[in-house]
Amino acid sequence: MSESPPSSSVAAALARTEVRGLIAAKGHAVDNARAAVVRLEVAFADGALQRTASLDLFLADLMQALEQDDGEKLGGKSAEAARFILRAVDRELDRA
Repeated sequence: MSESPPSSSVAAALARTEVRGLIAAKGHAVDNARAAVVRLEVAFADGALQRTASLDLFLADLMQALEQDDGEKLGGKSAEAARFILRAVDRELDRA
């Protein structure tokens, strides 16, 4: 699969900065992960960032880690998985 060159617009730089800020934010890793996913989806939808095969895989893994049943709280393993996957997302952002 051939990847397009990374987005280099002002909107792309802003999206990357905002996602990285959400990843590094103080607070619960699960909440930060959900906020980062929402911001990434907005950036993909408005064309600021381009999906990469790796980002799609990371986001699919992240959504599995964040999955919960109604009323169920996510525990430490979900938070640990979210932090691990978000580090991979952060590394891949420059290719999006």
